[in-house]
Amino acid sequence: MADRPLIGVSTYLETARWGVWELEAALLPAGYPRLVQAAGGVAAMLPPDEPAYAAGVVARLDGVVIAGGPDVDPSRYGAERDARCGPEARARDSWELALIEAALASGTPLLGICRGMQLLNVALGGTLVQHIDGHVEAVGVFGRHVVRPVPGSLCAGVVGGEVSVPTYHHQAVGRLGAGLVASAFAEDGTVEAVELSGAGWALGVQWHPEMGTDLKVMRSLTTTATAT
Repeated sequence: MADRPLIGVSTYLETARWGVWELEAALLPAGYPRLVQAAGGVAAMLPPDEPAYAAGVVARLDGVVIAGGPDVDPSRYGAERDARCGPEARARDSWELALIEAALASGTPLLGICRGMQLLNVALGGTLVQHIDGHVEAVGVFGRHVVRPVPGSLCAGVVGGEVSVPTYHHQAVGRLGAGLVASAFAEDGTVEAVELSGAGWALGVQWHPEMGTDLKVMRSLTTTATAT
């Protein structure tokens, strides 16, 4: 059996409790590594680190996933903080933006999930809408809604036509970053996927494939990672 591609997945950095301990921990919901593994890859956790190390880390990987999580600091895209914007995660912002830049520079296949899609947009000079309604079913509960890929896009080639996806977010892409195109939309017009308009495999999805059973998005990443 051929070696499985090594897929790095960024992590949370939070205070957590297990057993008798309550400590700061690098966390990753199990759905992420399980999805990578089910799609034929090996998952490696990438907790926040010095941004200067990102290029060296990405050089050892076959693919990169930027996971979901906290809101992006609005100062990263030149906006004032809305009262409804969540707490800052500065270490994640710095590290994950560096990972994105390194992946794009090296042509390493890159997938952004929820926050990861938003960071991809910010990394390329785009902006975010700091609050939208209707995309959170209840606090701490993933909902579902339909997304419609743009015909002829990478996203459409990966997921096919209209599809129901797991979702949980209150922010969205505003102005698109340089070189990005919107490649899927929700019924209310919210951008649900972005991708590079040129060569290379770089895709951001606003939904959470790790919370479902559909392997198409992750399998496309791992297949591309194997081939590059």
